[in-house]
Amino acid sequence: MTRSKNANNPPQYQGILTETSQLGFDMASVVHIGSLLRTLVASKPAASFLELGTGSGLALSWLLDGMDWHAEITSIDNDTEVIGIADEYLGSNSRANIICTNGGLWIQENKHRKFDLIFADTWPGKYEHLQESLHMVQDGGFYVIDDMHPHSLWTETHAEKALKLVGYLDARDDFQLTKMEWASGIIVTAKLNSPNIG
Repeated sequence: MTRSKNANNPPQYQGILTETSQLGFDMASVVHIGSLLRTLVASKPAASFLELGTGSGLALSWLLDGMDWHAEITSIDNDTEVIGIADEYLGSNSRANIICTNGGLWIQENKHRKFDLIFADTWPGKYEHLQESLHMVQDGGFYVIDDMHPHSLWTETHAEKALKLVGYLDARDDFQLTKMEWASGIIVTAKLNSPNIG
């Protein structure tokens, strides 16, 4: 199998999307973030990636579509029903290690590992265990989060956490950050080899 052309969705995307809709899962990543992730991982040959929040595998299908055949990705989720869709469509891909477990515990047990891109699409790695996750980013690697636009379903506590998270990332001098007013609200950061001094 070859990677799809830039203009196309990943080969498994439509099947995953159909089953996701049938299941009624409404927290799936949108096409825009998938396309961005595919581009970012394509810049990292023979690399190691981490997705926190597999969901049904929509974003994972984009990530795999951009990865070369020497790269690998670990994807974590604790929802057995939803992650089952990802496993059905993507579990046979030798580059993917899909794990159903508690994300926070997994981060604690694997915080010594390094990744060239971390996509944090759930609370562990974003609102919880953030410092450990940022430490796991390889120098020159990316840390990406989405769903940062205020949403009608957000509680006041969630909104406060989001603002605090953005402020924390802004204040760090070991990551270069871009906030994108696009799709669900995306933040892309790149880890610097040393603190930026100008």
